Formats: sequence, C-alpha cells, structure tokens
Amino acid sequence: MSCHDLNKVVEVPAGSKKIVLVGNPNVGKSVFFNALTGIYVDVSNFPGTTVDISHGKYKEDIVIDTPGVYGVSSFNDEERVARDVILEADVILNVVDALHLERDLFLTQQIIDMGKPTIVALNMMDDVKKNGLSIDVKKLSNELGVEVIPTVATAGEGIEKVKDSICCARRGKAIDIVKAHINSVKDKVEFEAEALLVLEEDENVMERNNITSNEHLREEIYLKRRRRVDEVISKVVSENNDGASFKTKLGRWMVQPLTGIPILLVTLYIMYQIIGVFVAQTVVGITEEVIMGTYYNDFIMNIFSNVLSTETFIGQLLIGEFGLLTMAPIYLIGLLLPLVIGFYLILSSLEDSGYLPRIATLVDRLLTGLGLNGRAVIPMILGFGCVTMATISTRILGSKRERFIATMLLGLAIPCSAQLGVIAGLIAPLGAKYFMIYTITILAVFVITGTLLNKVMPGKSTDLLIDLPPLRLPQLSNVLKKTRTKTVMFMKEAAPLFILGAALITGMQYTGILDGIIDLFTPLTQGFLKLDPRVTQAFIMGIVRRDFGAAGLNSLASEGILSAPQLIVSLVAITLFVPCIAAIMIIFKERSWKESAVIWIGSFVIAFLTGGILAQFII
Repeated sequence: MSCHDLNKVVEVPAGSKKIVLVGNPNVGKSVFFNALTGIYVDVSNFPGTTVDISHGKYKEDIVIDTPGVYGVSSFNDEERVARDVILEADVILNVVDALHLERDLFLTQQIIDMGKPTIVALNMMDDVKKNGLSIDVKKLSNELGVEVIPTVATAGEGIEKVKDSICCARRGKAIDIVKAHINSVKDKVEFEAEALLVLEEDENVMERNNITSNEHLREEIYLKRRRRVDEVISKVVSENNDGASFKTKLGRWMVQPLTGIPILLVTLYIMYQIIGVFVAQTVVGITEEVIMGTYYNDFIMNIFSNVLSTETFIGQLLIGEFGLLTMAPIYLIGLLLPLVIGFYLILSSLEDSGYLPRIATLVDRLLTGLGLNGRAVIPMILGFGCVTMATISTRILGSKRERFIATMLLGLAIPCSAQLGVIAGLIAPLGAKYFMIYTITILAVFVITGTLLNKVMPGKSTDLLIDLPPLRLPQLSNVLKKTRTKTVMFMKEAAPLFILGAALITGMQYTGILDGIIDLFTPLTQGFLKLDPRVTQAFIMGIVRRDFGAAGLNSLASEGILSAPQLIVSLVAITLFVPCIAAIMIIFKERSWKESAVIWIGSFVIAFLTGGILAQFII
C-alpha cells in the first residue's frame, strides 16, 4: 500500500492543509471531527482495505479522521490506514483522554518523534477532577513542546480554542534516541515522518522505500519512549484525595503496597473459597462423584457391561478405568465444566469491576524476577484450587515465554486443593519442624526454577503496560455473557484432547506399558529417594489424580511403612511430580507438544532430584 492511496480517497485543493485527527479508541475524536466539519462529511473506503475514513472541510482545509489506534504501526488494516494518513498530514490534532495519560501519551510522543506539527486536545478533563487528580497543563505543554488545550468535548468546553490553535501547530520535543539516529535515515525515505518508522522497523515502510535495517532499535525506542512518558506524567499529574470519590480512593489503595496487599489477600482468600473450596470440592464433589461418577457411570455400565468385557481392548477403551464413555465424560463434565464456569465467572467479574489490572500492577515487581509480570498472580492463586483451571488462565499472560514459565511453575510447585488437603492432614501430626522443611523446599524449588527459566529462556518478561479503568460494580449481564462464550469455546477445544488422552492411557494399560513404568521407577524410588518400593504405586496414582497419590501415601503412613522423614520426602516428590491427567491434557492443549513434553519430563526430573537431595539430609 502506498501513502499516495490517500489521494484516491480525499481530494485536497491546492494550498489546503490536511488536518488529521489521531487518538486512542474512545477518546472522543468524533466530537472534534463534527465540530470542525459540521454536516459536510464524506465517508470513503480506503483502497485495499475494508476500513472507512471520514473527511470533511474546515475553512479552506481538509479534515480527516483516522481509526482509533494505540500506536503508529502495521499490525492490522486500521493501523496501516491510520499510519498512511498520518504520514501525509500537515497538522495532527491528537485527542488524548486526560484520565489515562499513561496510555495515550505513548501515541502522542510517537507522533512528536515523527516530526509532525501537532496540537493536543486534553479531553475529558471533567473526569480528571472527579477522580481527584490535577494536571499542570502548562507544564505538560512545555514538556511535550506542543500546544496542549484542556477540553470537555461533550460539553463544548475548549473546542473553540482548539480551532484557533490549529494554525499554531508546531513540532514537539523528540526523545534523545530518535534525535541521535533520525538523520541517518531521512534522505532514504519519501516522507520525513517515515524515517522514524524505519528506525522502528515497520516492514511495510521499509519495503516500499527499499531499505534494510540492521540497527534493531525498535525495542530500545519503545522502552525509552515509555520511560519518557512516565517521566512527563510524574511531573505534571498530582493527586488530590480531598476531592476524590470513595471509588477513586479505593482504586488508589488497591495499588499501594501498604493497603493493596491486605485488600489483595482478602480478595484471593474469597477467590480460593469460591473456586478452590466451593467449586473444586463441594460442586465438583456433587457433579463428578455423584452425578457423573455414580448415576452416569452406573447408567453406562448397566448398558454396556453385558455387551462388552473390560478384559478386552474394546471394553477397556469404552468402559474401562480410562474409558471414552467413563473417564473422559466424567472428567470433562463432572470435573472440568464446573471449574471452567467458576473460573470465568470470577475472572469476568474482576475484569468488569476494574480490579484485575490493579492486582497485576501491585505484584508486578515481585514476579518480574521469575520472568513473569503482575498478571501471573491470578494463575498462581487459582493453582491452589485446581492446576487444570490455573493452566487455562495463563491465557491472560502477554507472551508465549511467560505462559511457558507460568505453566511450568504451576505443574511443578503448586499443589491443588484436593492434594493440599491430604498433605496438610499428613504433615500436621509431624510438628512444625517437618512443616517448615516441606514449605521451604517447595518454595525454594518454585523460586529457583522460575529464576533459572528467566535466565536461560530467550527474551524477557513483558512490561506491564496496563490501563487502570475506574472501579465499578460488575454488570451481571456482561459477566454471564463472557462466562458462557468462553466456557463453550473452551469445552469445544478440550473435548477432543480428553478423548485422545483416554485412548492413549487405555492403550498403555492394556499393553502393559503402564506396569513397565512402575517397574522402571522402583529402583529410583527405593535407591535414590530411600523409600519403600510401594511408594511408586502412589506416584503412578498421582498421575491419574493428584489427591489419589497423596491418599496412597496416607495409607502407607497409617500402616507405619513410612517414617516421618520418609513421608516428607514422599510428599515433596509427589507435590513436584507431574500434575494429574486432566492438567496434563490441558497443558498439551494450551502449549505446543514440544513445550508440554519439556514441562512433563522436567517435572519428573526436578521432583526426583529434589526428593533425592532432601533424602540424603533427613533420612
């Protein structure tokens, strides 16, 4: 696509300027556009796209509205159209949401870095006052180097001043890294503004100018621009708690460590009680054990047991322990469906209330060292309810790298509620000493594994660039709609994987491969871990269900087969052991086969290595 495609859409009379409106989505650009153009507006389809742009006249000049974007780039049609219109602009009218400067000024600074004459309409100033904030508009104008005009567009405030200032648009202050490199590119491009996009490695702009860049400055430019925006905001925005509403004050308390951590702990406790206790234990206890495990299972067995023998492969495949008509639907409908619904109800409520981004902001620094950002706190906490559900929730993380690290840590060092209940019951009689040994060991593995993955995996954790919307009560209709849509989508994706997994395990059991695995690990369990060989059976049971494995250890402990130190080693190993079959299937669904294999095999190695090392010290 060429920038000159704009000429096919908009006819610009000789001597007229092109005034282009630019801003993030939902900042009120349309009000300014209508104020400038009146009723004489044309809407045209931009060549080569499905994107419509509006244009009209203001005095002798042409006003063009662009799609709402967060940056000038080439990721989709809207951004490409906005980019090409901006490149040909004579004046940029940048409309900014005054309440969300940390988000909107990134685009403002990018436009300034392009060298475009700009004026900034600082819109929604009434919301700034309502939220107990104050913006030094004069200082903001000095920092950016362009005219900044406070407005409340819906009330018509500041509109006339914006109109009067269009003639005075000027270039702003570019960031240092752009000033240092821009001259080396200017003579290679058609438009001066394209030089910045070449530095930012915009493939479309580089291709149409026949340029190959070897400097790889994009990430550094983005980082310096973000730091510059944060620096500007720290200088021009101040808080006034006296004029703030309770919701505004609560929103601030939520992101300040002194008040935010207690609020977070209460919220997480409520989440755990809802998902980890009520859904994962009470509801699942009814749906999995009673409805599906008893009524449904008895119904299926009554129909097929007289026709099929579980001694045959077909019988095992359909109605065996891991059968397609027994385990697969029982796990899918009885176990997974309630957890998925519960998770999406909570997540949708947190999203709709505006609290989720505040949680992420609060814990961001703590998780950065593990290669994650603040969003990862949600999967980690949900993991104590159900690792299967927590693995699904890693979708909220921003990069493939972060999703891998989070999934690895979840499958490795987070015991689910069912397993945790059995473990707590086994450790409690042993005293504080063994409780501390268990807790410190698991926590150390969690931190060391996360830190090492952060060091060895290419890339780094993504910056937490997140909008903090006003707090509000969740709307029930929105929450239910999101929950229904996401639940149906997930179940459609998960069902085939569960069927495949059930068939695979049945084949392993029928052919004796499963027994071979038990025999394979017995020398390791007895030798390196210094445990009774019968513990191997508990480990294998743990693959089917984590709490089954812990329950197996409970039986061995009650029979006096395991001493207190041996029990702690066993519990450490089974906690770090591979997650249950439901979680394994979800891991293979959410991650690539290669990544899932690394997580699966890695958890075996780390579990036995940690248990063996611990055994050398305490047994």
